Amino acid sequence: MGEQVVNVCFHGIGVPARELEPGEDRYWVTEDQFHAVLDEIRTWPSVRISFDDGNASDARIGLPALVERGLTADFFVLAGRLGTAGSLDEDDVRELGKQGMGVGSHGMAHRSWRGMDEQTRRAELVEARDRIAGVSGSPVEAAACPLGRYDRELLNSMRSLGYTRVYTSDRRHARGGSWLQPRFSVRREDTPESLRAEVLHRPPLVRRAKLAAIGTVKRLR
Repeated sequence: MGEQVVNVCFHGIGVPARELEPGEDRYWVTEDQFHAVLDEIRTWPSVRISFDDGNASDARIGLPALVERGLTADFFVLAGRLGTAGSLDEDDVRELGKQGMGVGSHGMAHRSWRGMDEQTRRAELVEARDRIAGVSGSPVEAAACPLGRYDRELLNSMRSLGYTRVYTSDRRHARGGSWLQPRFSVRREDTPESLRAEVLHRPPLVRRAKLAAIGTVKRLR
């Protein structure tokens, strides 16, 4: 399945320009914190960077910082928020592609993808992907599960719809060639030092077993 990789995910940077959902503020970081973490993780071996939620800060702060450092990232866009206050617009999405960034789907309405009825499933997994692809001008083959929630039924649906890679928020290491990719989401309490200690230092066996068990339960339930 390939070498071990570390997936690091950012959400919002700086001051939000929209009303946040309950609990979402934990995943917003300051500009200084973002730059410090980015400078830290760029030194790690086999790291992949991604951004969720399609916030305007992705284009205003995230993209210039990546370009300046010669880095690339995948941006998982919310189709239903395109062009709304505080979110990416269509020109932003096209600019991400022009700068060599990957563009994937985070769905339509930032809701859990577990237990969807057929109409919601089509909107979240098919219509959202089609809209983002139409804006970016490139096929959308990867997706990130909103709120980090998934189960066996969802994963089977995504395989049948042709998604080639699916990202989660399971806060553990991944294998480079795996279809399912857990990530470490950066939180407001994280520092370069705390992330280095958590990610690069091998966790105790009990914690590794717990994280693996959580992932297994999600995949099989």
